[in-house]
Amino acid sequence: MKPQIAIISPALADANNGNWQTARRWAGFLRHQARVSVARVWDGSACSAMIALHARRSADSIARYAAGGSGGLGVVLTGTDLYRDIGEEASARRSLELADRLVVLQPAGLDALARGQRAKTVVIIQSAPALLPGKPRQRTFDLLLVAHLRAEKDPLTAARALARLDDPALRLVHIGATGDRSGGPAGGTADTTGADFVAAAARDSRIELHGALPHAATRQMIRRGRILLLPSRIEGGANVIIEAIRSGVPVIASRIGGSVGLLGADYPGLFPVGDDAALAELITRARTEPGFLAGLRQRCERRSALFDPARERDAVCALAHNLTLVHRAMSKEQDQQ
Repeated sequence: MKPQIAIISPALADANNGNWQTARRWAGFLRHQARVSVARVWDGSACSAMIALHARRSADSIARYAAGGSGGLGVVLTGTDLYRDIGEEASARRSLELADRLVVLQPAGLDALARGQRAKTVVIIQSAPALLPGKPRQRTFDLLLVAHLRAEKDPLTAARALARLDDPALRLVHIGATGDRSGGPAGGTADTTGADFVAAAARDSRIELHGALPHAATRQMIRRGRILLLPSRIEGGANVIIEAIRSGVPVIASRIGGSVGLLGADYPGLFPVGDDAALAELITRARTEPGFLAGLRQRCERRSALFDPARERDAVCALAHNLTLVHRAMSKEQDQQ
């Protein structure tokens, strides 16, 4: 009989965000070797292993499974886990202690962990199917911003950068929900990022708001863009960077651990977090210097093989196999008692 694996994700299909895409994709990878369920919380059902996304937001399910489950426990660390919550939230730190395996989504994520935690951590780089680049709009130079609007994604830096440039052909094309879907830090204040960005769009007709789109439609929009912008303050390893690269679209991103881990520390399309002037300069170079844009594209193309689905599938299946071995060891120990 195939083992039963529970994937716990605080975001499901209705959220249409990176956590959900990871959970959906991993479930697909595992279904040939296991019976897989995906849910927001663990309902107490017996399973051979549990893989939980988000140390803080899944902390209750992680703690209950560690106390009463019978299998291995893997915890996938998101950007807010690595770069905020494990320093501020006891529940997130507890999740790291309880896990048999930790997962980070790009190699720089290891730097945020203590030495003892790294010993039980694996790096699983996410993936996307390759798409041929689409034909971009010819009368405009489209900068894609794909994110639900919340403070961690820092879309206002992109809006400020655009406001610095008087080029009428530039377009900042936003795809994503305008409200906060993050389930932000406990006790946090209301996030007005969405409202502020919508107000910026009302002032500048070059900002296009497309709202939240289905994943397939979003990928089609990405492949027709000139550049993907990722000005985030926190990322664990953004799916959207991978989707752009696998569509032949170069990236300009803030210099944060999650993006450096995917693009490389010497990638020329990085700018300091929140620095709209530096972002505007990179946009101008991409717009006016064909060699610079071609260089970004070439650098991204050289990393594309890292994001092949077969690589991620093999890593996820190895993780699940190792976690089910923990289950078998527990069962054997119980039988001997």
